[in-house]
Amino acid sequence: MARRFPMTPAGLDKLRTELKHIKEVERPNNVLDIETALGHGDLRENAEYHAAKDRQAELAARMAYLEGRIGHAQVIDPTTINSSTVGFGATVTLTDMDTDEEVVYVLVGEDETDVKSGKISIAAPIARAMLGKSEGDDVSVNLPKGEREFEVVKVEYKAI
Repeated sequence: MARRFPMTPAGLDKLRTELKHIKEVERPNNVLDIETALGHGDLRENAEYHAAKDRQAELAARMAYLEGRIGHAQVIDPTTINSSTVGFGATVTLTDMDTDEEVVYVLVGEDETDVKSGKISIAAPIARAMLGKSEGDDVSVNLPKGEREFEVVKVEYKAI
């Protein structure tokens, strides 16, 4: 059986939007670039042609990747989850035990990761360390800068 990829409804929409953009905008533009480059003559020394063909291969690979991910998506809507423990789709507020700084992470699928907005992959070390934890639990995670300790302050499941 094929591997399933967990993602939120918003993550699935994002992948579908990117795939649509590639098919309807980028690929037709690339075809025009190839046609234009073909008009420049000798293909052996035609840098525009080779660049356009390379771009065509990149677009085809990205489309195949997106189609595979969409086809094997396991869509999980966090708003339908009623749990007090950390799992996929949870919005988790943590307190750093060393600095007392509060951080908020949303556990999402690999393709939805956006660290700047607090969305981390369910496969990230800190996310794996949080799985199954509840409010008040301690989380210990080994990071490149050493071991860090956090306390789970709040676990919520809400729209992303």
